[in-house]
Amino acid sequence: MSTFGSHFRVTTYGESHCRSVGCIIDGCPPGMLLTEADIQPQMTRRRPGQSAITTPRNEADLVEIQSGTEFGITLGTPIGLRVLNKDQRPKDYGNKTMDLYPRPSHADFTYLEKYGVKASSGGGRSSARETIGRVAAGAIAEKYLRTAYNIEIVAFTSSIGSISLFPPSTTPSTNPAFLNLLDTISREAVDSFVPVRCPDHSINDAMEKLVGEYRDRDDSIGGTVTCVIRNVPTGLGEPCFDKLEAKLAHAMLSIPATKAFEIGSGFEGCKMPGSVHNDPFTAAEAVSTVGTDGQQEAAPNPFAPKKPRLVTKTNNSGGVQGGISNGAHIYFTVGFKPPATIGQAQATADYDAMDGILEAKGRHDPCVVPRAIPIVEAMASLVIMDAVCAQRGREAMRALLPNLVKDGEQLTR
Repeated sequence: MSTFGSHFRVTTYGESHCRSVGCIIDGCPPGMLLTEADIQPQMTRRRPGQSAITTPRNEADLVEIQSGTEFGITLGTPIGLRVLNKDQRPKDYGNKTMDLYPRPSHADFTYLEKYGVKASSGGGRSSARETIGRVAAGAIAEKYLRTAYNIEIVAFTSSIGSISLFPPSTTPSTNPAFLNLLDTISREAVDSFVPVRCPDHSINDAMEKLVGEYRDRDDSIGGTVTCVIRNVPTGLGEPCFDKLEAKLAHAMLSIPATKAFEIGSGFEGCKMPGSVHNDPFTAAEAVSTVGTDGQQEAAPNPFAPKKPRLVTKTNNSGGVQGGISNGAHIYFTVGFKPPATIGQAQATADYDAMDGILEAKGRHDPCVVPRAIPIVEAMASLVIMDAVCAQRGREAMRALLPNLVKDGEQLTR
């Protein structure tokens, strides 16, 4: 399906070389200031042609708001977003050899098996070009989350090939340097480490060199993106089948070229005893009831983000317990495979099962990881936004009911 979300619903459209790509967003709250300037920065971070280690396809990816706002204010009606494809070159893909062969590890064969027809140029809907609509919608969700809850979502490159920001043998959730990075990393800092976006100068340079070597050999390489979500209110997530980490995994593994997802301590946590892995609780710092203007607030706002009365001393859980956010940082890592389309000649078989040689043409990234960072952030925004809508709707309905008391004991709160 091309729709993601239950309350904040995003439907993307478009193929790699059609006239435009974009999305329709249904469920955006009314009354929020919104213009293209709020969306374009993330589009620019995702666009092709950013450096020598990305595809040379030259697209500005300028987003246009088609509906759902008036005078720069959201109306609560569906928001239409469009990005024109200007640097289309379907002829780069439409040669006789490529028409005969499904590209190894690409979606040509599976799309044809499923639909009985496939796009003749690029990857069609399987192309990363489809993610433009996700990034645009994610920017809108993120603006609401930042405005209403001060939620911050930051992703960065954590490995490319065998080069890792932190040694693979370490457990990230117990690594002080990693935990400090989660506390402090910003998008501005990430983008200062060009072009790979790994927040360590020497490792970033080594990664850039490695990607360049694969590019020069007409080959590709994969890697991982780590993402942290800060200031998440407690209570988000819908057990049992829509647990918050399950929705995050769903969202991340829907991104093209993804092959792995882990949250919190991840696979390394499986090696730890429960006595080490458990996250003990402790009292949270007192929450001030003084408003931003210095005046005492008359009454708590029932729609304001909930403050945890307890916090965990450690965060091996990655901010989610029982499928519900506990107020700690949510952090996870997504694995991206090497891009399937490479320039090397490959021994394979054609659609008639005859052996042959395929040498793919076109413009492709030797590594998708640096450009995947805003896509990961966007999908995280959509998951959290949808969870906020579900939880706040539940709380609003609960607020209309009286608290239940039995024998002097309050049963509900």
